[in-house]
Amino acid sequence: MKYMLLMQFGPQSALPPMDTWPAEDVKAHIEFMGGMNQKLVDAGELVEAQGLAMPDQAKIVRAGDGGAAVVTDGPFPETKEFLVGYWIVDCESPERAVDIAAYASTAPGPGGEPLNMPIEVRQVMSGPAEEL
Repeated sequence: MKYMLLMQFGPQSALPPMDTWPAEDVKAHIEFMGGMNQKLVDAGELVEAQGLAMPDQAKIVRAGDGGAAVVTDGPFPETKEFLVGYWIVDCESPERAVDIAAYASTAPGPGGEPLNMPIEVRQVMSGPAEEL
C-alpha cells in the first residue's frame, strides 16, 4: 500500500523558521533526512520524497471565464499551517507508515533536539472504494 507522509509547519509544530537555526543544526537536520531517505530506499519503500518552496512562492490557480487561468500569488497570511515536504512510501501496512512518520518526526532541530513535528499519514488511493 502506498502512503503519503505530509510534513507540516505551523502553530501545531511550534518550529522556529529554519533560516534562524545555526548552520550546524541545519546541516544535522538535512543529514538526518538524507539518511532516512536512504534507509527507505534500501528497504524498497521510498517512492518519492520532496521538500517544497515556502508559501510566499506559491500560486493559487482557479479557472476563470472560459477556463482561463486566474492566478493569485502568495503569501497567504490567513494560512496557519503549510506543507514543507512529503514522502510517498510503499509499505506493507498502515502501522509501518505510522512508524516511518514517527521516525521522521524525530528529525533534529536547533540544539540537536528532536523536533517532534506533526507528520500527517494518508493512504494514496488508486481508485474508488470497492463499495462504490
